[in-house]
Amino acid sequence: MIALVFCASLLTQCNSVKKADVVVSVKQQMLGLYEQGQLKKTYKISTSKFGLGDRPGSNCTPIGQHQVVAKIGHGLPAGAVLKSRRWNGEVLKPNAPGRDPIVSRILWLKGNEINNRNAFGRYIYIHGTPEERRLGEPASYGCIRMGMKDVVNVFECVNVGAKVLITQGPLPISEKPMNKKKDDDDRHVLSVRVVSLQSDAKERDQAEANEKIREKWGHEKTFSAKSSISSKKRTIKSKTASKFTKSVSKKSSV
Repeated sequence: MIALVFCASLLTQCNSVKKADVVVSVKQQMLGLYEQGQLKKTYKISTSKFGLGDRPGSNCTPIGQHQVVAKIGHGLPAGAVLKSRRWNGEVLKPNAPGRDPIVSRILWLKGNEINNRNAFGRYIYIHGTPEERRLGEPASYGCIRMGMKDVVNVFECVNVGAKVLITQGPLPISEKPMNKKKDDDDRHVLSVRVVSLQSDAKERDQAEANEKIREKWGHEKTFSAKSSISSKKRTIKSKTASKFTKSVSKKSSV
């Protein structure tokens, strides 16, 4: 019953923005869904904490016109951990302590301009993150991060082939209608488009290394917090023992 209600609500949210295009505002840290040039829905996002650019190995977010060329994660639960673009069986809750993997869904982008031509090979995605408390500020390693459930909604509303504009300016209220191609089955478009593109092996290794860095950093933060708590407990115990010793010493002297 709960699953049916969730699906119904998801379909209702997407009715007005089906087959939408996307604009990402770096300035506002917001993503907008557009239908026939009209802004229909907005979401908080995070772009790169390293700034803007397309240089391989920079971990920056590339600006300009892009296109969705692959959708990964069909049917997975929100919070499903995608390790190297495959579900590893884990499902996380928002703001899970010590965790920062890619979750829920992936929309893989290809740059359509000279200044963002490396986007596909650099593994630039729109994807979910468990670090929802950081949405609204630059925090990623180049990708566009979204909330766990928000990215599922966008995934359902946006087709393969959709245009994605990443801009330094604010989200426009409306834009000129973007040309639409004849609808294709996502799976067919996926197999044709991805096979025709080549990703960079070094950037793949960099993307996977970034996953390990995020995981390690998350665990280090958790360990640091636990160590701090343990240190405080030891300090309290030490002070208590010291007071007890002084009390006994006074009584003995009396």
